[in-house]
Amino acid sequence: MADNQRPQIQEISIGKEMRTSFLDYAMSVIVSRAIPDVRDGLKPVQRRILYSMNDLGMHADKAYKKSARIVGDVIGKYHPHGDSAVYEAMVRMAQDFSYRNMLVDGHGNFGSVDGDPAAAMRYTEARMSKISMELLRDINKNTVDYQDNYDGSEREPKVLPARFPNLLVNGTSGIAVGMATNIPPHQLGETIDAILAVSENPDITIDELMENYIYGPDFPTGGIILGRSGIRKAFETGRGSITIRAKTRIEEQKNGKSTIIVSELPYQVNKAKLIEKIAELVRDKKIDGITDLRDESDRNGMRIVMELRRDANPNVLLNNLYKQTALQSSFGINMLALVNGQPKVLSLKETLTHYLDHQKDVIRRRTQYELNKAEQRAHILEGLRIALDYIDEIIALIRASNTTDIAREGLIQNFKLTEKQAQAILDMRLQRLTGLERQKIEEEYEKLLELIKELKSVLENENKLLDIIREELIEIKEKYNDERRTEIVMGGVDFFEDEDLIPEEDIVVCLTHRGYIKRLPSSTYRTQNRGGRGVQGMSTHDDDFVEHLVTASTHDTILFFTNKGKVYRLKGYQIPEYGRAAKGLPVINILEIEKDEWVNTVISAPEFDEDKFLFFTTKHGISKRTSLNQFANIRRNGIIALTLRDEDELISVQLTDGSKDIMIATRNGYLIRFDEQQIRSMGRSAAGVKGISLRDDDEVVSMEIVEENDYILNVTENGYGKRTPESDYRMINRGGKGVFTANVTDKTGSVVAVKSVNGDEDLMIMTDSGVLIRTPIEAISITGRNTQGVRLIRLQEDQKVATVACVEKEESEQEDVEDN
Repeated sequence: MADNQRPQIQEISIGKEMRTSFLDYAMSVIVSRAIPDVRDGLKPVQRRILYSMNDLGMHADKAYKKSARIVGDVIGKYHPHGDSAVYEAMVRMAQDFSYRNMLVDGHGNFGSVDGDPAAAMRYTEARMSKISMELLRDINKNTVDYQDNYDGSEREPKVLPARFPNLLVNGTSGIAVGMATNIPPHQLGETIDAILAVSENPDITIDELMENYIYGPDFPTGGIILGRSGIRKAFETGRGSITIRAKTRIEEQKNGKSTIIVSELPYQVNKAKLIEKIAELVRDKKIDGITDLRDESDRNGMRIVMELRRDANPNVLLNNLYKQTALQSSFGINMLALVNGQPKVLSLKETLTHYLDHQKDVIRRRTQYELNKAEQRAHILEGLRIALDYIDEIIALIRASNTTDIAREGLIQNFKLTEKQAQAILDMRLQRLTGLERQKIEEEYEKLLELIKELKSVLENENKLLDIIREELIEIKEKYNDERRTEIVMGGVDFFEDEDLIPEEDIVVCLTHRGYIKRLPSSTYRTQNRGGRGVQGMSTHDDDFVEHLVTASTHDTILFFTNKGKVYRLKGYQIPEYGRAAKGLPVINILEIEKDEWVNTVISAPEFDEDKFLFFTTKHGISKRTSLNQFANIRRNGIIALTLRDEDELISVQLTDGSKDIMIATRNGYLIRFDEQQIRSMGRSAAGVKGISLRDDDEVVSMEIVEENDYILNVTENGYGKRTPESDYRMINRGGKGVFTANVTDKTGSVVAVKSVNGDEDLMIMTDSGVLIRTPIEAISITGRNTQGVRLIRLQEDQKVATVACVEKEESEQEDVEDN
């Protein structure tokens, strides 16, 4: 092999080559695929589809043609990518639920709002829509630049004339490499009005534009935008987020039941998946009160029907649906577009200004094109006028010439004509010699002189240029404008807080040991005379009982503290309401707690006062006191209420006024009592300080507030218990080891729980095998601190007491008897 035939080997850095190649690829995706041009609002594939349809003559007034024919022409001439990518782009331009003003007029199945795909391109037909022809109007008048296609065999436009602001009117979305765009659609008339305002006052502010011209996005599917703060941020900075709600109404039926009708959905929400999600929430009892759900949508419009149970509050249910389904969705606005080939995030005014500059360029180039045409025609007419003045001499010259070339040269030399004028005279028909034809030539020449003068004045005077742009935009507005579809409601999401819809009433929140929760009106627990039978507040399984019973208002905040040291919050109305006999809903359905996490304290907080405190104690004896107002703002997925260390667990939380006596009791029978003020108030994330010093192999089982004249109740794992007056426990400093509260022996077993009681409660005892008994606390013996107590429950040989809770006293079963 000769030296000049040896392969050329070049050493390169693979890192540098990778960076260069990836950057080239990224820029190719940004510029040639995913990001639209600010001038016509189109990505390359969309531009090529419309240009190809225009080239094929598939105009709005012509017959539909097969989609496959369009796709084939596009990928064959301009877009060397997969046919599915081209067809999917064309399908989207033909969907009335995707585009505010459709650019393709589709005939056949082009998909649905339920997510159904379009039929194959061999079955569907399409043509340009009327408004898409405005994007290509005047394209043959040198209004835009052209470039070679991928193989140099064709020419394609770099941008379309875009006689209306398509980027804002139809919006766009696209994901490139390292960046993405998401521009919402807007109402055509408003957008044109905003451009007219910018053309008349370049210094206009975004506030003025929003106040008087363009109010916000206008989605093809309608819906309601909550508030204008997100719109304002997006218009000012190019980035923002808006909240969209479905349009709904509540209809009252004759039978007293209510029906929710959904007539419009947020943009890009799949109707079928939405209905499936609602059905799933109803099945899982996360949404309660819907008895029937059906889709009655037809060609006349959308209609989702939800029939409600008679006792269901439709406003509450609707707000729960907004929170848990796509009936309320957010739309993240990112107004990224190509400006001079470079991606840039644009404000509203910048977008309008760039479009206006593009129209100036289009009109200027069109005017120059028309001026050149008019001057060329005037030049020809000047030659014809000369010919008519010297017609006899010209005829004689032509007759005497042996060839056309000789005749042309003679005309040029003898009559001072140009080559084009001489050729036009040679091509002139004899009928032009009549008097009438001569008059037409003179009239046409005079009109051309006026037109040339006008066209030159347009090129020289920008105000005239802007007047033309305004006239043509107003013409498009009058021709294609329609009503706004998306309603913008002032006030934002906060304005629609549930409190505005829900009457304030007193409720009782019940949470069982097994984790079932519900609320009832406080009137359920009616006041009864002595000897009344009582009211069953909640049905439970045989091995379950109501462990937490909290009175509150529907507008109060309920705090849920877990063994993991986290706190969650719900408003009273957010807890599902059930009847007396219902067991409720698993709390994991409304709180985002983990599998090995459970609620051990429930506290009602009507207000988050600075002078109220939460007192925490952990299994390892760590205590902390924190002002209640630090828990006013809690995320949906909870926040850390207490930082735990070394596999510690939160045992209990108590709401105090800052001056309570705290008692902490341990498994081995020790108890400490101290003033809560011995622990200073700390921040929410603090870990706390030592509340009790634990002996070896000991841990905290209870933490309670002790009131004067209370009794200290001890229950052990082998079923023994006792009551001791609180006065037997003296006050000592926090952090001490405590004193005996029970004599723990092999017979009694370890202490399971220590409660501060007044004697009017019932004691619930549950064994590790699920056996549950209930006994009045007043029946438990009162003994000293250092005693074993009496047997409360007889256990089998392998049984232990697992859980203890103090609950409201159960009234006797005797009915009230009225005096006769």
